[in-house]
Formats: sequence, structure tokens, C-alpha cells
Amino acid sequence: MITHSSGLPRESDFPYWSAPDFPFPNRAEMIARLEKQETLYPASTYFQYSNLALTLAGEIVAARSGQSYAEYVRQYILEPLSLDDTQPHFRDEEYGKAMAVGYSARHRSGERSVVPKFDTRAIAPAAGFTSNVTDLAAFASWQFRLLKNGGSEVLKASTLREMHRVHWTDPDWKTTWGLGFVVAKAGEDTLVGHGGGCPGYRTAFTMLPKHQLAVIVMMNATGVNPQKVSQGIFKTIGPALAAAKKPPSETLEDLSLYEGVYDAQPWSGESAIVQWGNKLVVSGFPSDDPMASSIKLKRSKGHEFRRIRDDGDTPGEVWVFDVNDAGDVVAVSHHSNTDKKLR
Repeated sequence: MITHSSGLPRESDFPYWSAPDFPFPNRAEMIARLEKQETLYPASTYFQYSNLALTLAGEIVAARSGQSYAEYVRQYILEPLSLDDTQPHFRDEEYGKAMAVGYSARHRSGERSVVPKFDTRAIAPAAGFTSNVTDLAAFASWQFRLLKNGGSEVLKASTLREMHRVHWTDPDWKTTWGLGFVVAKAGEDTLVGHGGGCPGYRTAFTMLPKHQLAVIVMMNATGVNPQKVSQGIFKTIGPALAAAKKPPSETLEDLSLYEGVYDAQPWSGESAIVQWGNKLVVSGFPSDDPMASSIKLKRSKGHEFRRIRDDGDTPGEVWVFDVNDAGDVVAVSHHSNTDKKLR
């Protein structure tokens, strides 16, 4: 069930992903409808993502523990890890306050509609959690801590390692799952995580356990792709992770004075300038591929830098940072145009 290779259909037989009411079944309705549902394939034949399978896994937890699924998760996972802002239900009382309002995909007009509140009811084990970035970061940190230190904290470290190991490979050799987590190769590294989607909300939670790094993307809209953002972040920081494995080949000067966010309107919204070895790198945001659109600068004299051309040999145009009497950078000029420093 938790490798999505059970052969069960994707959903309980109710139209709960359909607007405007999102009619999720209660527990009795979901169980009664099982009699009319059939498996799609024999177990361990194909990958088929199944919210029904995870719903039934939650029922197994309830049957074995004697508690409701929500009570069990709160007592044995959320409370011990101090995930106070994570709950296995839609927080109706926080909607529009601590909980972001969800929006639809864009209509032809370009506008989005507010998605009505909903209750996942019996499907909560598969699609009922609400959380925030802080709690998900703590959830990732707990996993890194347990894998590093061993022992037991909610789970045994050996159990968590099993969850992060590939347990299912589809016949195409492209789809690989651990226990509950997607487990996939990215170059020489292994990514572990899971995405999420409910009416009005999309998320991506991805960990790089080898480097104790997690990327969390949460969007209060549908018709968006958080995985694309997550992959872009990993692609951006990947070279830095690789470089960090090697001893420094040169003594680094401190270029932190020039780091910050600069106004790039109306062209790219904002530009982020950060130190990259003994150089500066400039990236415009928003961007589908920050690394591809970034440029590098090398100091020529004082507060003056030159763009490094792609061939790496010929210096390009001059970038000059404007420093005030207090010694703070307030702007940067290039091509005779000025971008003010925002922060």
C-alpha cells in the first residue's frame, strides 16, 4: 500500500476532487463502497498512486492501535516532534488567518477563484494534513538527526533508513518508491520526499539526506508546479554542494558588502547578488532557471567589477557599486543604468 504497488485504484469511489462541493465520504461511506471497487492489477505488478491505499493504511493503524488515525498521529508523531502547527485535518477556524486561502488554477481570463473550504473526512490519512514551512523544516531536521545519531526517536533509525530505501521499481525502471516516500536518483545523489495536492493547495517536500538539506515549497493555488521550483533550487545549489567537497584552491576575500537584493524592475522584478568564491553572481528573479540566467562579476578595482564572459577569459561590461558615507552599498550601476539595493 505505501509503495503504491498494491494494484488498488487511485481513489475511493466518490467525486471528492470535483468542485464546488468536494464531497469527501465519511468513514462508513468509504468502507461500504469498497464492496463495489476492484483492484486494477495484481499486487506488485505496476505503480499506481493510490489515495485509497493510504486511506486503508490509516484504517489499519486505527484497528491495531484502538485509536482513531488522527489521535494516533497526534500522540505518537506530532506531539513528540513538537510539530504544533501540523494537524491531520483542515483547520477551518484558521482559514484566512494562519492558514492561507486556497485558489484555483487560472481561468481563461487569467484570474483565479477562491476555493471553498473542505473536509477530507475518511480520506484524511491520504490527503488531510495541514502544516507550514517551519514544521516541515523541523520534520526534515528530525530525519537528518535520527539518521546521523542512530538510536530511536519516534522511529528507530533503522526503520527510517528502510523508508528511504527503494522498495518498488516499476517495470520501466523510472518510477522508484521507498516506504511512503518517493526515492529517486539525481546524479550521484538520492532525493527523498513527497508532493502534495488538495483543492487550492500544492506542495513539494524534498530532502537530500546525504547533505542534510531539504527544500520545501508551499503554494496556495492549483495549476502550479512546486516540483519545478524545488528542482530549480536543487539545480542552483548543486554546484555549490559539489564545490564544498573540495578544499579551497584560493584564499577568499570578503565580498559580503555587495550581497543583497536589488530592484530590477521592470525587467526581472529583483536581482539577487551573492558571493561565489572570489566572485559575485547575479541572478534575476523570478526565473525558471536561475543558474542559466545568472552572470558572474570579478572585482577590477575598488567597488568596480567586470562581468566575466562565458569564455572565462574576456572581461565584459563594468558594474559599479555605489557606497554611501556610512560604508553601505545603496545601488549598483551597469550599462549606465542603476538598480537600487532593496535589502
